[in-house]
Amino acid sequence: MKIGKLSVVLMTLALFMGVNSVQAATDTAAGSKEPIKIGVYLPLTGQNAFGGQLELEGVRLAHQEMPEVLGRPVELVVVDNKSDKVEAANAVKRLIERDKVCAFIGTYGSSLAMAGAEIGEKAAVPGVGTSCTNPLVTQGKKYYFRACFIDPYQGLAAATYAKENLGMKKAAVLMDMTNDYAVGLSSFFTRAFKKLGGEVVANLKYSSGDQDFTAQLTELIAKNPDIVFMPAYFAEGAIIMKQAKELGAKFRLMGADAMDNPDTVKLGGNAVEGFMHTTFPYDPQMPNMSAEAKRFTEAWKKAYPNKDTNVNGALGYNCYFLILDAIKRANSAEPKAIAKALAETVELPTALGKLSINETHDAEMPVGIIEYKDGKRVYVGEVTPK
Repeated sequence: MKIGKLSVVLMTLALFMGVNSVQAATDTAAGSKEPIKIGVYLPLTGQNAFGGQLELEGVRLAHQEMPEVLGRPVELVVVDNKSDKVEAANAVKRLIERDKVCAFIGTYGSSLAMAGAEIGEKAAVPGVGTSCTNPLVTQGKKYYFRACFIDPYQGLAAATYAKENLGMKKAAVLMDMTNDYAVGLSSFFTRAFKKLGGEVVANLKYSSGDQDFTAQLTELIAKNPDIVFMPAYFAEGAIIMKQAKELGAKFRLMGADAMDNPDTVKLGGNAVEGFMHTTFPYDPQMPNMSAEAKRFTEAWKKAYPNKDTNVNGALGYNCYFLILDAIKRANSAEPKAIAKALAETVELPTALGKLSINETHDAEMPVGIIEYKDGKRVYVGEVTPK
């Protein structure tokens, strides 16, 4: 049978198109396996390294559990922000411009988060803060979110617990005047305690890195408050507790989430007895643990058998799943699509309970209370601010 020239041309063209269609499909499939890059900027050295390291371990644990999304591998790009505001801004800049991440996690520390958030906002790349509770972190931001509650809510919860649950009538405040987190939280506690009918008899200050708090503690003892609220970071908080005990202080000390660390008892010794602090609603020993909290706790023990976790590990863990949930719902790894899906998060089951993102991009969840009794940290329950 003879085949005309036109038929040959058509057959050749069909074959060519078929080969190219297969090649296009192959190229698309290969492209779909390109990694989805998620940045992580946390304080792995410097003053806040203890919190940053725990959060990074939580992120990595979540990544081990779910290393892929949309059929593509997830690549974590980790940068140390060195507990420094300038380094935090530079870290986010590198993640976006050099590493081309589609979203980023971090950071521990409100001052560090504010610096990083500005860079992410300008580049229209979404970030999810781990434990940065100052309201300014997300204020006016379209692309920055957080997996934690904010300080006005935490301060009100601390004041409510001190006044209503403990029956404290007179309070004082001891704060780091160089730290945005401490300044903001002290203000919210003071305002709330007064509104609840309490009296604030002193508001004393110190600076990050101070080692001697004798003068402030002596003045506080003279003022005779029932309770002293000190939203300190862990290192300074332990020193304050020890020096207060040495001076014979009778008031109770109360901190906030920055004091939540597995080594509090080791560093503070018997000075931690009776100390309490607000925290996020998770503890490895908490009663009535949810299925998600149990999964995280068991996974942590298996991955890090020689290291205790705390809420920072759980927050890092949550941030990773929060971003992956947004990517899945958006069916896209494009930054703007991820940001839109993050803003629409409602009652996502997490290790810290069901998490929703509100209109100011903050997480809504209860406030937990830790108290140190007989040398042990005890999760005593949750408080609803009044």
